[in-house]
Amino acid sequence: MGNYLVKRLLQVPLVLIVLITITFFMVRFAPGGPFSGEKGIDPVIKQKLEEKYHLDKPMYQQYFLFWGNLLRGDLGPSYKEKTRTVNEIIFGEKWYHFDGKFWVSTYLGLLAILLALFLGLTAGVVAGIRQNSQFDYASMAVAMTGLSVPTFVVGPLLALVFGRYLNVLPVAGYESGVRSVPYMILPAVTLALPFAARIARLTRAGMLEVINQDYIRTAWAKGLREQVIVVRHALRGAMLPVVSFLGPAIAAMLTGSLVVEKIFAIPGIGTAFIESATNRDYTLVMGTVILFGVLLVVMNLVVDVLYGFLDPRIRYS
Repeated sequence: MGNYLVKRLLQVPLVLIVLITITFFMVRFAPGGPFSGEKGIDPVIKQKLEEKYHLDKPMYQQYFLFWGNLLRGDLGPSYKEKTRTVNEIIFGEKWYHFDGKFWVSTYLGLLAILLALFLGLTAGVVAGIRQNSQFDYASMAVAMTGLSVPTFVVGPLLALVFGRYLNVLPVAGYESGVRSVPYMILPAVTLALPFAARIARLTRAGMLEVINQDYIRTAWAKGLREQVIVVRHALRGAMLPVVSFLGPAIAAMLTGSLVVEKIFAIPGIGTAFIESATNRDYTLVMGTVILFGVLLVVMNLVVDVLYGFLDPRIRYS
């Protein structure tokens, strides 16, 4: 395990270097620029702005300047929000105040993760141990519906029912602190449903495979209670496919859903990414891509480590 972890940790910077390099040049070579959309901008002013942000330098110099700032933890200034840096936009002026766009998306993502795990694991376990029952058919039908209906349909439907007709939940906006909870319910449900559906199907498939194993039959023969067999023995093996899915899923939920945040006007990192791409805000695009890349690599590494604990048969070399 130790050698495997060292190899994986050595791969992390290589993956991030490739990701950052490809993104940097794709953004730079895309048509337009951060100041090309300014109506009636004086050519002299545009030249001064490009000089200020080093956009007048050759591409390779811009690339190394970006890396020099990045290695110091500086993602650079925002080209559109000229009074704020990318670090301040993503993490807030003081990261421990949790007022940046990333923390808003993290809050939404954590709620969605907890909801998806609760719904998906519960439905999958019960459906697996009650195969071909009414609950099995009903839960898997709901799961298929959750996978088939996109979030840009589910979100407006929930907003229409709970916000317009029942008038019990706010359908847009965000407030900090405890007051944000009502605003996060509908976005969290919308974001969680497709992930919960996948977790339910994966858990059911894992349970069906595990409950036919010899060690589970032995547990039944010993007279152990069903709850003990499911929780202590069967669920551990059934979680393997779920854990594989959770790596990229958690990274996606923590960095915010572009569609969900846009539907419910949540000022998270997903919204910031869309706006930065539209405005050709190079540094903000790079900041959001780097953030997602780091989370994805880290979560996949955590998944690989968890595999060894969940299944002792797995050996790393």
